[in-house]
Amino acid sequence: MMHGPLPDQNDRSNLRAGNPFVAALERGLALCNNIIVVIAAVALISACAILSYSVLGRALFHSPNYWQDEAAVFLLVGATFMTSAYVQQQRGHIGIEAFVGLLSPSVNRIRLWLVDVASFLFCAFFAWKSWTLAHEAWVDGQVSNSMWSPPLAIPYGLMATGMTLLCVQILLQIIIPLSGAARR
Repeated sequence: MMHGPLPDQNDRSNLRAGNPFVAALERGLALCNNIIVVIAAVALISACAILSYSVLGRALFHSPNYWQDEAAVFLLVGATFMTSAYVQQQRGHIGIEAFVGLLSPSVNRIRLWLVDVASFLFCAFFAWKSWTLAHEAWVDGQVSNSMWSPPLAIPYGLMATGMTLLCVQILLQIIIPLSGAARR
């Protein structure tokens, strides 16, 4: 479910005429998000292939598998967190829209902006804690408790990077209405 109807949501003309730095940052982040989505799609397909191989290997050959589950989880964590900025760019996160029909378009824009500010604060805290986890895992050389023992800095780093990109995306969506441009 997407946020409520905003009449200027698809109007991109004001943004280009507004702040050129914000417009360039939005275009750059959109390009980065599109590249990440393609890589995440490959990661999801890879996770499916790895898990299918794991099931077939156990069922047909009775061979022990010790790396497949963790590899699939790492791929899924990466795909989930790294694509969160793309989902936010499309306003694809779940939202409660009980008030959208009751409020005027200008009040809805203010409501949406306030939700973006609250979301940014939460995601900024989450990103900060994720970077802390990634740094600790890197410095301490933390690995998972499996036989494979991959470094935990990998999923923590993907989580931190994805949350940072999400923060940048939300920050853009906070700044755009303040610059007098159409919001997305």
